Amino acid sequence: MKLQFLCAGLTLAFGSTVGAAGAYAQNYPERPIKLVVPYAPGGSADIAARLVADEWAKALGGTIVIENKGGAGGNIGVDAVAKAAGDGYTIGLQTVSLAINPSLFARMPYDTQKDLAPIGMVASSQHVLVVNNQLPAKDLKGLLAMLKAEPGKYTYGSAGPGSTFHMAAELFKSVANVPIEHIPYRGGGPALMDTIAGQVNMSFPVLSAAQQQVQAGKLRAIGVTGPKRSALMPDVPTIAEAGLPGYAFETWFMVFAPAGTPQPVIARLNAALNTALNAPALKARMVREGFDPMPTTPDQARARLAKEMPLWAKLIKERGISAE
Repeated sequence: MKLQFLCAGLTLAFGSTVGAAGAYAQNYPERPIKLVVPYAPGGSADIAARLVADEWAKALGGTIVIENKGGAGGNIGVDAVAKAAGDGYTIGLQTVSLAINPSLFARMPYDTQKDLAPIGMVASSQHVLVVNNQLPAKDLKGLLAMLKAEPGKYTYGSAGPGSTFHMAAELFKSVANVPIEHIPYRGGGPALMDTIAGQVNMSFPVLSAAQQQVQAGKLRAIGVTGPKRSALMPDVPTIAEAGLPGYAFETWFMVFAPAGTPQPVIARLNAALNTALNAPALKARMVREGFDPMPTTPDQARARLAKEMPLWAKLIKERGISAE
């Protein structure tokens, strides 16, 4: 009899908790939502957030305010979200670095899989391998021949240790089995400018950032890093089709909430996000900026994160990469 009363009590408690969460989600949002971008304004994560925020807020029937909170490869901003109240009013947007950083940093302030609740993917974007015009290589096969003929002679610039520029290049070096010296910069802009000036031989900038320089003839595009050609550079082959099968790198963007955020709130945020990403005007604007919209479920976003974390851990260990 006591067991029956206990079970009945647990059932009632669970039902009331679910009911409360559902009611909370129905009234949500009642105040502005803070979307933390863990980088300075102007970067690809910031652009992606600002592109989607208004349409997402409209679909939610609320307001989304972006807060840039940079530092430590994005860890400071992500940690702020991880430690925020799980009420749906503080969420974050991070790049593929969400999967990379746990293996890149000796100490992490949060547990990526335990402390965060994925809401969904936002988009992916490509990088592009560009070379200084003085380099005689006209295509990937010519470049690979040069790199293998004189190992250690050539350099590439990145936006800093652990940046997506850096990881795209290190993956390239691993798949192609070629040595290229890494020259880190404080940001992608300086690395790109020094590639134009010839201070470094090549770099792997975000495609949208390099587009104007390539079109102006200041740099030569060898190949885009993704699995398909980009609408921004339709005449530039992928690195895989240009002669390096097995190579593909994309920066993706994921939004997430603190762990413990009620599932009905996560579902509401996800549904509104996907409505925004499927809006024709936003889709067209994102493509013009170099992004491919990626509507997903929360489970699909979580699965992508879980799949990629060990892959990056393996590369980082093999290449001896660190954030220092």
